[in-house]
Amino acid sequence: MHSSAVFLIEFGAIILGLGLLGRMAGRLRFSPIPLYLLAGLAFGEGGLLPLGASEEFVAIGAEIGVILLLLMLGLEYTATDLVSNLKTQYPAGLVDGALNALPGAAMALLLGWGPVAAVVLAGVTWISSSGVIAKVLGDLGRLGNRETPVVLSILVLEDLAMAVYLPIVTALLAGAGLAAGSATLAIALGVAGLVLFLAVRYGRVISRFVSSDDPEKLLLVVLGLTLLVAGIAQQLQVSAAVGAFLVGIALSGEVAEGAHHLLSPLRDLFAAVFFVFFGLHTDPASIPPVLLPALALAVVTAATKIATGYWAARRNGISSKGAWRAGGTLVARGEFSIVIAGLAVTAGIEPSLGPLATAYVLILVVVGPLTARYTEPVASWVTDRRRRAAVDPGPAEERLPLPEPVRHER
Repeated sequence: MHSSAVFLIEFGAIILGLGLLGRMAGRLRFSPIPLYLLAGLAFGEGGLLPLGASEEFVAIGAEIGVILLLLMLGLEYTATDLVSNLKTQYPAGLVDGALNALPGAAMALLLGWGPVAAVVLAGVTWISSSGVIAKVLGDLGRLGNRETPVVLSILVLEDLAMAVYLPIVTALLAGAGLAAGSATLAIALGVAGLVLFLAVRYGRVISRFVSSDDPEKLLLVVLGLTLLVAGIAQQLQVSAAVGAFLVGIALSGEVAEGAHHLLSPLRDLFAAVFFVFFGLHTDPASIPPVLLPALALAVVTAATKIATGYWAARRNGISSKGAWRAGGTLVARGEFSIVIAGLAVTAGIEPSLGPLATAYVLILVVVGPLTARYTEPVASWVTDRRRRAAVDPGPAEERLPLPEPVRHER
């Protein structure tokens, strides 16, 4: 069969399959990410139906998917929001990074993977899934809750930290020396700082330049600008994803809303392709050997995320019940963990890192919505039992009589 016909058949089957999986996930009311990852495992090496002609196109689509994910994330925030969150909520960001990145780094070192893999796995366990958490908050009707701004602030700080973290990882994976890595980080920080400054001072001017009443022209200008900046950032060894994120931050107002509306379907399409592409590079047979470490890491980092959200919410004066809800909501990992692991898989630093990240995300992207729903009721039940036990220590017959006071006769 002609190669172009094979490509169309394969790629059409992938897109159709993703659509059906997304529909199934919607009916079951959970994130489609684990289904997309499983689809990639089925189509990849060692899977049921390995791809051939369309794999290269899928790789390009996956890279566009990462760029659009970060662009859409940047469109959610204004530069003013980021600066405000950085000033007021940075202690929560520091606690979040310490509690959730260190377990990943420690696991990589315990497995003997080396310092570069430790930095990568630290990022995988650190960053929560903004997409999954936003959907969970909407499904549970908690967008107006008092603890929700705390959750969103932590997510904003994590996303802002990506602008620093991704260039570091890119330099380490490229094998750059100390001087080259420092130069890459300095460039990334300089560009991020410059974009934030321009966005705060001249955001309206930039938005007016990009703005258009014609949706077609707006789509072309925003998408073209994003790909151009992402390509330049990649050429400077900064990270295409960071470039796309900064473009999203620079746009605001009606332009950001219009671009978000127009690009959402493209984001969903190419993001799904990205998850499939990650699964393609993971042999299903390589997952069972790392399943126990992934499960242990999932248990530990679910607990540390709950602790992070609880502490941050209590620090902001939220009640204990709201604090437990905030902690449970932050557990889900997803797109960013896979983006970070995907960089390492492409660089080939550790064969087992990709399978472990896949298993880890599969566990927490399913468990995350459950912890968001049930952490607060379980915590309240445990607290009530402890309170009752403190007030009523047990049946009367099981209580030991108090000793009579000793009287000393004179």
